[in-house]
Amino acid sequence: MFDRGEVREILVGAARAGNPLTYSQMLGLLGHRFTRPLMRQLCKVLDAIDEDGAASGEPGLAVLVVRQSDGLPGQGWFASRSATHPDLPLDWEGTEARRYIKYRQREAFDYWNKR
Repeated sequence: MFDRGEVREILVGAARAGNPLTYSQMLGLLGHRFTRPLMRQLCKVLDAIDEDGAASGEPGLAVLVVRQSDGLPGQGWFASRSATHPDLPLDWEGTEARRYIKYRQREAFDYWNKR
């Protein structure tokens, strides 16, 4: 459904701009309205992009796609990374989660601004 290259290009642009995107904004940039089924499909693509990037030594990009309500990725983002990121906070909401996400976003911003 979603072209991995197109999604990655949008994420790299967001990283270079230092600007996270909401799920709704991301779907809009891809020509869709927000629906939960489309969001789930998008999340699968985001996970695949992060897996490919990690294999190349890049920081994650999916961390740049967040909920409008609190600026955090959804619970699925945290759950899908729990085995590979031992530093993840135990709670996927709240102050600790926000601090962790800001750190990971900064990592992506810094990396892509040097490229």
